[in-house]
Formats: sequence, structure tokens, C-alpha cells
Amino acid sequence: METVDVIIPVYKPDRGFVTLVEKLEAQTVPVNRIIIMNTEQKYLDRLLYGTTLERTYHNIMVKHLSKREFDHGHTRNQGVKLSQADVFIMMTQDAIPADEYLVERLLAGLRDERTAAAYARQLPDGRSGEIERYTRQFNYPEESRVKTKADLPRLGIKTFFCSNVCAAYKREVFDALGGFVNRAIFNEDMLYAAKAVNADYNIAYVAEARVYHSHNYTYRQQFHRNFDLGVSQADHPEVFGAYPSESEGIRLMKNTVAHLKEKGMKNEIPRVILQSGFKYAGYLCGKQYRRLPRRLVIAMSSNKEYWN
Repeated sequence: METVDVIIPVYKPDRGFVTLVEKLEAQTVPVNRIIIMNTEQKYLDRLLYGTTLERTYHNIMVKHLSKREFDHGHTRNQGVKLSQADVFIMMTQDAIPADEYLVERLLAGLRDERTAAAYARQLPDGRSGEIERYTRQFNYPEESRVKTKADLPRLGIKTFFCSNVCAAYKREVFDALGGFVNRAIFNEDMLYAAKAVNADYNIAYVAEARVYHSHNYTYRQQFHRNFDLGVSQADHPEVFGAYPSESEGIRLMKNTVAHLKEKGMKNEIPRVILQSGFKYAGYLCGKQYRRLPRRLVIAMSSNKEYWN
């Protein structure tokens, strides 16, 4: 049987992270090792104080790093180097498995020899409003699919969509393709997927593999997040130049407005428009970051350490 490790970058974890570990330990396919790439030791120590997490589970490995050392690509690559498993699953600390079949179903999504990665469906949690719930449905529908290079004319940038919130990777293919980009402010998962697709591998979306994961970002947070998104696209025109993402954002906004009208929630429409405006403004500024003063770039970014 294939061995499976789970790699989780962690920063200021809350009690939900303990739930995540406990859910991983209860999977039908056992997890060989949980590798925690933890930024700033004091926060994890504070969470674990008084718990039995480390004493109960002996397959947990923690690697501490400073906030200055963290990078979306490099930190994950370092986590992979600590793994000897045939398959590794990348997760974020706020993704909670919906059931005990998550690992089993992600492995099933990797069965085809040409599939490089398989990512899970993200479900909204109980705190999500209608806009966030619809956004999850838009990006993570009920039907599974396998995306290949042949889908590029029709799907465009969505062909490369593969979220590291919860995604499984074949180690052999990952090593052959050179892993994630070593310096990334954002989008390391899509950049890897683009590399895989262009090398004639497939990306599988496995709707049966499910995690609870959603955010209720403020307008300010949306701006900062999309600024970093724009920076990542500006830095990688070889991927995003040929397949721009603006049309997908417009489609999401239009579909969300139509959905709210259908649900009789027209009072939420101004919020969608405002949210979309902040997203687009952040994205445009990020795309043009080289023309902006450095101090302004750092102020606009959600990842301040990246610019050091």
C-alpha cells in the first residue's frame, strides 16, 4: 500500500487545528506522518499546552521556523523534503476533513498514472454567509472532473486550478517536475499545476473528498489578498499571460448576483459589488506593483515578510 504523509504550514493555530489533527488520525487510510511546518514556536506551544496531542499521537513531526523564513513555495518544499512517503497531502491549518474518507478518496483520484495531483472539495462552514457559500459552490461543484491540456481552450486558467487547502501529490511526479516554485507570494499550487498540465499530466478534482473551509474576509482583507494574487500573476507571465483570470472574476460576480436575486436576497447585492471592487482594485495594483513605491507595495501586501 502507498504511504501517505500530510504536510501543514501553521501560524498562530487555534483549537480548530487540534480538531484537524484528530480527524487526520481517524482516517480509513492511515496517515504515516503529519509534518507541521510551524511559523513562530511560541504560538504552537501556547495552543498545545495542557493538551495530550503530542503524547497521544507519535506520528507528528514539527519543524519550527521564523516568520521571516516563511515562504508559500519554499516552506512547502522543505516540508516535502522531510517526507519519504509515496504521496503527500498539502493542507492548511483551517481545513477540517468532513469525514474519515478524505485520504482514501484523494488517493483514488490519483489512480490514473498521468494524474499529478488531486484536490478536495471545499465546503462552507456554519459561520459562512450566503455570498461565501455560493463562492464555494462556484469554485468547488458537486461533480468531480479530470483536467488536461486539452481543456485549456475551453476552461482557460481554471485548468490550472488546484488548491493547496487540501491537495494530494504523487511524490515521484513532484520531484521530476521540480516541486513548487521556491519563492512565491501566492499561487504556488496553481503554478505547480500549470507546470504539470504543460508536461502532459492531469489535475483531478475529487468532489467526494471534502473539507470544511471558508472565510468571511473584510473588504480590506480582500484587497490585500488580491494584491498578492496580482503580484504572483505579474511575476509569472508564462502562466497567467496566456490565460488571464479577469473574466473568471467577472463571471463569479455576475453569477453571485443572479443567485442572490433568485434567493430573494437583493439586499446582499451591494455587498457583492463592493467586495468585487476591492478584489479587483487589489488585483490591479498587484499586477502593476513594479511601478509603485516599495513602501506602498509593502502596505498593500498581506505578506509583508515576502518583501524583505
